[in-house]
Amino acid sequence: MSNLTMLDPTSELNPAERQLLPRLEQLAGATIGLLDISKPRGKEFLDEVERQLLELGATVNRYCKPTFARVAPRELNQRISVECDAVIEGLAD
Repeated sequence: MSNLTMLDPTSELNPAERQLLPRLEQLAGATIGLLDISKPRGKEFLDEVERQLLELGATVNRYCKPTFARVAPRELNQRISVECDAVIEGLAD
């Protein structure tokens, strides 16, 4: 794999080096977390994503940030990482 640089939009001055995690081989049987960041219409977007994931045989867990203006609380991130195989963060307006 070639080198890949990912930028964090939270304006980190010294971004941490992170290794990419392996991708899921299939969605059937996987638990996918859907994180609503609390922007308008995000729920409607994630409702459709959930419908499609369920059709593909995934289990879906829903989560919601308290506000879109701040990063998700550490406790929420930890909970998602323990409960899910992957996460989709929903942005909408």
